Amino acid sequence: MTHTPILRGRLVDVTLVSGQGPINCMLHLCSGSRLPCVAQAEETRATTDLRERRLRTRTGARFLALVVYALALGLWVVAFGVPSDSVQLILWLWLATIAWNIEEPWRHHLAFIQDWWKVGALLIFYFFSRGLADELLRMPVHWMMPIQVDEWMFGGTLPTYWLQEHLCGSPCNPDSPARWYDLAFAATYTTHFVFGLSIAMVLWLRNRVEWKRWMRRYLTLNFAGLIVYILYPMAPPWMASGENRINVEVFRITARGWDEVGLGRLHLILTGVGNPVAAMPSLHAATAFLIAFYAILRLRSIWRWLLIAYPLVMSVGLVYFAEHYVIDIVAGVALAGAVLVVCAQWERGRGS
Repeated sequence: MTHTPILRGRLVDVTLVSGQGPINCMLHLCSGSRLPCVAQAEETRATTDLRERRLRTRTGARFLALVVYALALGLWVVAFGVPSDSVQLILWLWLATIAWNIEEPWRHHLAFIQDWWKVGALLIFYFFSRGLADELLRMPVHWMMPIQVDEWMFGGTLPTYWLQEHLCGSPCNPDSPARWYDLAFAATYTTHFVFGLSIAMVLWLRNRVEWKRWMRRYLTLNFAGLIVYILYPMAPPWMASGENRINVEVFRITARGWDEVGLGRLHLILTGVGNPVAAMPSLHAATAFLIAFYAILRLRSIWRWLLIAYPLVMSVGLVYFAEHYVIDIVAGVALAGAVLVVCAQWERGRGS
């Protein structure tokens, strides 16, 4: 890529030449940020390179590699469980990119590690920090606020108790046979560990600039939630019920659907890393709404609005499973919206 600047006062007339031809724009000399025209040219060049790579990978070879990959992943899930920790998932996503571009040289496949190792390191840091969040400042655990707010919003009835009475049984028996919607809610719950990074993998294959934008939002959301977990530890419904803080009994039935089909989730390096009072906000809900909002903002089809069903199903499942109160969901929606706004403003300020 070449460029020819012509000085005109405090502006530069720049012509950038990429695989798609010349791109002309006027840029401020005093800009200390990444230049928007350069970013545009880089995106164009990256798109061209990706198109050429797709042409170099034959359809038959790609199909065969993806079938082998799908069989291997399916056997892994049946034998061990759905990959749920970041390192394990990133490794499986790397194998997916190798299968997609199976005829590329290894130096191309190693570019994934070069781009993703920082993401993996940050997510490992996040998960271990989240597990210790309630020990860092030793803030008091909040029990009654979410109970009182949920009962106020729903006329004196706790939504988790109402859902379990109507969907699980009256009274709810955690050991009773699961219904079809138990499996649907459990599967939706598990997508939290998979969808965010899987979307990132697709964007990495198609558009590296868009991949960076998505990862910026995804990581910001997680670390913003971590800050709240440190400052405001809060007990979820199942824990409050176990401590007799709720005047009705609710049960944690998250595994109810998976147990029925004999599947589960697998953590390799993050086994035992958890924090039961990291409940406000719900990052399961926040991530689901972030995915839906991000897609709705970028897609043009009228059908894109159906994507809002995903976070809504996630939210109902979280309350039904006694993992979260409704106020946790509301806080998650607010966090997702704030992250989208802040990241968009930051990118506009940098001209990216």
